[in-house]
Amino acid sequence: MPPDTPSPTPSPAEDARRDVPSNGTPRIAVITCAVLEDEVRHLARSLPQVMHIHVLEQGLHNEPPKLRSTLQEAIALVEATTSAQAIALGYGLCSRGIEGVSTTRCRLVAARAHDCITLLLGDKERYAAYVKDNPGTYWYSPGWNRCHVPPGPDRYHKLLQEYTTKYGAEDAAFLMETEQQWFKTYNRATYVDLSVGVTDRDLAYTRACADWLGWQYDRQHGDPGLMRALLSGAWDPQRFLVLEPGTTFRMTADQNIIEAVSASVHQPV
Repeated sequence: MPPDTPSPTPSPAEDARRDVPSNGTPRIAVITCAVLEDEVRHLARSLPQVMHIHVLEQGLHNEPPKLRSTLQEAIALVEATTSAQAIALGYGLCSRGIEGVSTTRCRLVAARAHDCITLLLGDKERYAAYVKDNPGTYWYSPGWNRCHVPPGPDRYHKLLQEYTTKYGAEDAAFLMETEQQWFKTYNRATYVDLSVGVTDRDLAYTRACADWLGWQYDRQHGDPGLMRALLSGAWDPQRFLVLEPGTTFRMTADQNIIEAVSASVHQPV
C-alpha cells in the first residue's frame, strides 16, 4: 500500500506571522519544496524569526526552468506581501533550478547542497561520503514517500496502467522494460529522516520496495543541525551562501557547490 495522500499545500495567506524579538536576527520567510514541509514546519515552531512559510509542489526539479520561474514568482510574492528581511530556500542546487533566481529587497539564502538529501543528512561531506561508498543509492524519506510514488511495485503498476491506456499493451510493455533498465543503475533504497513524519508503515513500505526491486535496504538517521541553522539565521559561509539583492546563484565545480554572481549578467543553462 502506498503512503498516505498528502494534504493540500496551504496558501501563503494561511501561514501565521509571528512577532520577532528585536535582537538583530532578521525576519525570515522560507520557500521550501513540499518534500521538506513537515521538517521545516516542525523546526520553525521553536524559531520566532521564521514569520512566513511558502510551500511549492514536489517535482519541479525535474524541469529546472520551471523550478526557476516558480521560485522567482514565489520570491516576488514574499517580497510584496510580507515584511521578511531574508528568504531562506528549502532547496539545494536541485538540477541547477535555483540558478538565476534573485531578490529586489531581501537577502536570499541557500545551503551549499546539491539537493534536499544534504539538508536531511545535515552535512554535505556526510552526503558525499555516503554516495561514494554506496553509488547506487536511491533515497526515500517521509516527504519523498508522501509526495510521489517511489520505485517499487506501486510505481510499476501505476505506470503500466497509464502506458497501457495511452499507448496500448505492446508499447506499454516496451516502455516498462525501459523503465526497469533505468532502475538497474540502483541497488540500494536508503530511508533518511529527522524523526519527523516517520511511521512504521512508511519504513515497512520502503523496505518492501527494496525487496521487490532486489535492492539492499538502509536507514540513515539525519541531523537537523543544517536545516535549523538555515531557518534560524546562523549562516556561516562554509555551509551557506547569502545573496544580496540583485545577485544570484551559480553552480561551481568544487566543494562550495554554489557561488554568487550578478543576476543581470548570469544566464542559466
